Amino acid sequence: MGCVKTPRKKDVLVDMSWFIEKKYGIIQLNPLIPLKKLYEKSHGSGTVGKLWDLHHKNFAKFISIFKLKKLIEIGAGHGQLIKNYLKIVQDSNWTVVEPNPKIKKDKRIKIYKSLFDENFKIEKKIDGIIHSHVIEHLYHPLSLLKNIHKKIDNNALHIFSVPNLEIMLKKKYTNALNFEHTIFLNENLIDELLELTGFKIIKKKYFKSDHSIFYAAKKAKPYKKNLSKHYNINKKLYNNYINFHLKLVKDINKKISNANSDVYLFGAHVFSQYLINFGLNTSNIKCILDNDIKKQNKRLYGTNLKVFSPKILKKKKRGVVILRSGVYNNEIKKDILENINKNIIFWE
Repeated sequence: MGCVKTPRKKDVLVDMSWFIEKKYGIIQLNPLIPLKKLYEKSHGSGTVGKLWDLHHKNFAKFISIFKLKKLIEIGAGHGQLIKNYLKIVQDSNWTVVEPNPKIKKDKRIKIYKSLFDENFKIEKKIDGIIHSHVIEHLYHPLSLLKNIHKKIDNNALHIFSVPNLEIMLKKKYTNALNFEHTIFLNENLIDELLELTGFKIIKKKYFKSDHSIFYAAKKAKPYKKNLSKHYNINKKLYNNYINFHLKLVKDINKKISNANSDVYLFGAHVFSQYLINFGLNTSNIKCILDNDIKKQNKRLYGTNLKVFSPKILKKKKRGVVILRSGVYNNEIKKDILENINKNIIFWE
């Protein structure tokens, strides 16, 4: 999902094939991309924008309810959650387990540049294990849950944030399922997987109606033996999602061919990669727009499109922006219309 300076010929392209398991209706991607290739470089997801900032602040407050002091965070990325939590609980200490850490040095933070797997040893007693928007990226989420259950003692908590994938799929958000979100981990399935692996949910909170779900769970004995069956519901939901995008791209292509102004595509991320591979005609698209300065002046992986700041729209008398950024749409539109150019038209 990242942006690169390397030539297009070095990009690795693989078709996505999605399957639905007939007994329980679990949707999964197969085959899977080798993790070392998929996460070779960080693409900065969750680091830019007011909504993500609000998510990290709200999740930090949610964790602080339990007054935890010694924590392990799996997949901390750029450390925004840690930064917000340390403002609330200043005497807490964090151990970070992250293969590509981008975290500022702090005596309260210890970093392990690695994956959290069965070989990782917890050196000292901890109050809890934390992760945010991580479990949906894992190829074996059940293994993670079992591993956490095994490594923490009875008083420690397991607290995490996960995208609300079912709502995202229902609302046809283009980033719902992709080559990183490889399993349809909806709320019902997460609840049942926690029960299967010996966790009792003690608190749950929704961040926005269509963004994330916060979980807090404690150790218990496994008290569910089988998953619920959702084959027909999930199959219909996913097929509606695919058919929507096929029609959407067809309609946008007609608009592009008749456009009397420059056309831009917003989002140097999976939103754009999905639309392009659904057949979006890029021959008349000027470039991709993105607010992340680390992506600007690079090329979106898998495409020929260069990435620039939305500020290039400032002096345009007219212009069209294709925008399919899901829950972030309103934030992006508001910024462009109020701070850059009020004459821009959006195709959503």
